[in-house]
Amino acid sequence: MTSALFTPITLGEFTIPNRIAVAPMCMYSADDGSATDWHIQHWMTLGISGAGMVTFEATGVERRGRISHGCLGLYSDANEAAMARALATARRVAAPGAVFGVQLGHAGRKASTQLPWLGGGPLTPEQDAWQTVGPSAIPFAPGWHTPTALDEAGIETIVEAFVAAARGAERAGLDFVELHGAHGYLLHEFLSPISNRRTDRWGGSLENRMRLIVTVAKAVRAALPERMFVGARLSAAEWVERDNFNVEEAVEVAKALKAAGVVYICAST
Repeated sequence: MTSALFTPITLGEFTIPNRIAVAPMCMYSADDGSATDWHIQHWMTLGISGAGMVTFEATGVERRGRISHGCLGLYSDANEAAMARALATARRVAAPGAVFGVQLGHAGRKASTQLPWLGGGPLTPEQDAWQTVGPSAIPFAPGWHTPTALDEAGIETIVEAFVAAARGAERAGLDFVELHGAHGYLLHEFLSPISNRRTDRWGGSLENRMRLIVTVAKAVRAALPERMFVGARLSAAEWVERDNFNVEEAVEVAKALKAAGVVYICAST
């Protein structure tokens, strides 16, 4: 019997040759958001692996949206050009039919951190720290930066940044984008009542807490050509007993994202 793992699957307008997908993995090796020669060899390795679907690492839609100084970004012409160069090299060695995409995200209150091998904690002023943002002015952990709570204009700026980055991904030659709504970063911070204590239309009920990720999904879908598909990553459980984003809520968010044009969910925790 043939394993389903090695059978094609259709996402959007693409028929992907198998169901092996490389999930995004932060490499912390970029230069002010730009992919380097290191990324060229890394992406070539992923392309030649035989996986049908490759998603490049979490990529900040704003400079302040990166996790660290070493994270990829799509907020400048230089970022876009470097991504296009590395992607073109990876495609030349990739298995036939492989598709390439990028995970677009914003680190929110978990931004401005040290590289993992330097401790991974919050940057100090001497390390070129920057002001973080979030749904509410609640630090991620004791001793971390206190984020600025986004106002309406700030939220609009975030949505526009996701759209601009998605268009950059299109110009760079990618096949799809994945919206990072997991792991305690900005879109997840709005979903979670642990980090979102707002009382306006962006907080409180699940309908309000999911408003940002659904708004971003609709805006990104509308900005991209039909040939590109859109996915999303969700942390489907937070492992606290109450006042949390849980599996039942994740299912409702997934339904809303599907209605917004998202074709797959990468479920994390």
